[in-house]
Amino acid sequence: MSLNKMIAGVALCGAAIFPLTVQAQAGVLGSDSAACTNGGGPAIRANVSGLKDRTGELKLELYPANDADFLKDDRDLIKEGKFFRRVRVPTPQQGSVALCIKVPAPGRYALLFTHNRDGRNKFDFWVDGAGFPSNIKLGRVRPKVGMATITVGNGMTVTDIQAQYLRGLGGFGPIKPAN
Repeated sequence: MSLNKMIAGVALCGAAIFPLTVQAQAGVLGSDSAACTNGGGPAIRANVSGLKDRTGELKLELYPANDADFLKDDRDLIKEGKFFRRVRVPTPQQGSVALCIKVPAPGRYALLFTHNRDGRNKFDFWVDGAGFPSNIKLGRVRPKVGMATITVGNGMTVTDIQAQYLRGLGGFGPIKPAN
């Protein structure tokens, strides 16, 4: 048995005390990580690439997949009896980034990834980043539900999300890698 497997096993025993250790060892981040690592779906595993830096926090938000509810305030959605879920994690200092979010049932949802770089609990388009399952360049438009729609089955659904940040007059887009 490898050292990583032993550490992960020990960490699983103390999950209530060391949840971040479990998440890091499992390779999937977030309070819902067990749904993506133990077959506890339905869930979405979002593999995120292209982070501008390793500051702040990362967030996944799951909305109903319709224009009226996408990006609506979570308090309003909950008050109206509609589904909403959010997972937040501190940005890991190194390594790949995979976030997990549980889904109430198989179906279509709208998934939003944000990189809250400035530490405030409000999206700042000058500083923060965003991404969607479609990976369509956002540019200068408000995100549309079609960019964020994902179909989830009974188990774990995997999606790759490319983070996008404000890039001058062209609006939001992926950060170009350094040569």
